[in-house]
Amino acid sequence: MSFEHLRVITIVYTSSLVPLVLVPWLHRKKKIPEWVLPVYIASFLACALGWELWFTYGWVAGDPVDARRAAVLSAAIPMHLNWALNSLADAGSICLVGLWFVRRCIGDPAKVFARWHWGAFALLLVWFLSQNILVEMFLYHDQLAEGKPLSWAPLAPTGPWLNPTLFEFNDRTITLQGQIPWLLMTPLFCGALVMRFKKG
Repeated sequence: MSFEHLRVITIVYTSSLVPLVLVPWLHRKKKIPEWVLPVYIASFLACALGWELWFTYGWVAGDPVDARRAAVLSAAIPMHLNWALNSLADAGSICLVGLWFVRRCIGDPAKVFARWHWGAFALLLVWFLSQNILVEMFLYHDQLAEGKPLSWAPLAPTGPWLNPTLFEFNDRTITLQGQIPWLLMTPLFCGALVMRFKKG
């Protein structure tokens, strides 16, 4: 196993399992608002059903994850666990961290999202897309390279058929299909929060 493989495995398990342990514990201890746990669970479901299951299994015109990565990664992160770990990381390390940024930069999300807030939307959009670009370039670059098609998914509706390269960096490509789930997730996430917190 190379250092690169060990790095990927460590990041995947840490970003997935730390929030899985921490969020329910903080919820039980009443150290976080009551709404955080339901948002975490809903985000997990949205990411799993929106793209992670589809990308893992290659259900529609895509390759399954085991065909797109090294065998050592498939042994350490089994395909049937891959979608769940990625969805847990999406929900905890991405969505909830995004709400922490909202709290730090704008205010209490429960008050900010009492109505549509363009500033919070912009902040989340920048966070969601920038983290995803970094993940594509430095974590999953071998799994998302050209010639390794991802499945169509509900939140990746262009599928592998309309998937231009947006830019390249150090021979690593950033494609539309890789970015579009978070591009679509941002307004859905913000809209769901507004529905949860809107006054009256």
